[in-house]
Amino acid sequence: MSLKLYYHPFSSYCHKAETAFYEKGLEYEPKLIDGSEPVQSEFAALWPIGRFPVLADGERTIFEATGIIEYLEVQFPEAARLIPADPLEAAEVRMWDRFFDNYVGYPQQRLVFAALGREVDDGGARWKAALDMAYEILDRRMANREWAVNTFSMADCAAAPHLLYADWSHAIGAQFSNLRAYRQRLITRPSYARALDEARPYRHYFPLGAPEGRD
Repeated sequence: MSLKLYYHPFSSYCHKAETAFYEKGLEYEPKLIDGSEPVQSEFAALWPIGRFPVLADGERTIFEATGIIEYLEVQFPEAARLIPADPLEAAEVRMWDRFFDNYVGYPQQRLVFAALGREVDDGGARWKAALDMAYEILDRRMANREWAVNTFSMADCAAAPHLLYADWSHAIGAQFSNLRAYRQRLITRPSYARALDEARPYRHYFPLGAPEGRD
């Protein structure tokens, strides 16, 4: 098997890449990054920046979850498409992919970093407000649609883990019923549910506590 995925199953960005693999029905060799050897040294040599996920395909190294999904789309065009063939629809998917990474995933991570003491913890008001704004935008977006764009896409691969952890960090309020319903569709989608199940043994690492009944 030439595809090797360096990852940790609790990482939101690794979830994003894993969901794409499972949605497309592609196999890969998992390389769990947990500090053990020889994987740790392999990964350090492959990608000294040290951020994951990273995909190795022979001599090619593909970094960042979005980059990995883009690569899989090109290499396996016969598998389920996650980026539409239509250029305008593809641009929309890429736009919402960035929305979930930047406006849901980023503020959610800041709340976690504050809990870990890696930035000033002022109660997280700034980042909670940012999430509430994103929730409001997404709730309007999801009022009359099933997925972020049209069919299940790369944008939904990003949405699933970011909304999972965002709700754990700053709950999606009851007023955002469209968004809450979308989050539920995402976490029960078989491709993401598989990634989510693989992450369950690591939930005790979540600094803010993984709430019961919101997975």
